[in-house]
Amino acid sequence: MEDKRILYVSSEVVPYLAENEVSIMSYDVPKMVNDLGGQIRIFMPRYGNINERRHQLHEVIRLSGMNLVVNDLDMPLIIKVASIPKERIQVYFIDNDEYFKRKATFTDEDGKLYADNDERAIFFAKGVVETVKKLNWVPDIIHVHGWLASLLPIYMKHYYKDEALFSDTKIVTSVYAQTFEGNLDMELINKIKFDGVPHESVSVLELPNYENLIKASVENSDAVIIASENLSSSLTKFIEASGKPFLPFIPKEEYPEHYTNFYKNKVL
Repeated sequence: MEDKRILYVSSEVVPYLAENEVSIMSYDVPKMVNDLGGQIRIFMPRYGNINERRHQLHEVIRLSGMNLVVNDLDMPLIIKVASIPKERIQVYFIDNDEYFKRKATFTDEDGKLYADNDERAIFFAKGVVETVKKLNWVPDIIHVHGWLASLLPIYMKHYYKDEALFSDTKIVTSVYAQTFEGNLDMELINKIKFDGVPHESVSVLELPNYENLIKASVENSDAVIIASENLSSSLTKFIEASGKPFLPFIPKEEYPEHYTNFYKNKVL
């Protein structure tokens, strides 16, 4: 992976949030590539329950200050950055007070999904791409983890399709069993179509539940990794039938070899 540039976009990353399947893999895989000489960046949302002082987050003024349009509303983008101790890995945080200041990630204190999770996902996807454009850092691969990041492949394939910077960039989606109950806002599909994304590319999001979000992400990706051993049979069958190159579930002790081979031989 020497000198390959890989952008990791995740809804959760340790050590900034609690350990779970998504947050652990979103740290372990970039670290592996970093150790092998690859160039990496990690992007995640700056949720209000991330301790900025302890993790030494600071705002990057030259990257902040633009507004992103979400459902016809201008929302200011704030970019913060931190370094994972001892690893020389930079993590960029997509922030906006309206969407991310609350003291939890996806649900309120009653365990109910935030009503604007759909708009948070749109803002996150656009925020990542706009920041990478400002950095002028061209990734060979964008690797997506977690459902809040699942709209990024859609935006890359449609909203940003004419961006010369990304003309050779490939998109990989890791699919996890981590799910949520119920649906996001039923207007999600119309909010995405507002950005010029054709209906047929997101028709599955007429019912915006977890499985359909992942299906839309897979459909707009170049390759897929099954990241959970206990992934639902319906999603597994969907991935197998998609025609995309995919890597079946690999136990942790074996994945460095398999992931790097997949990147080199099936994605790049």
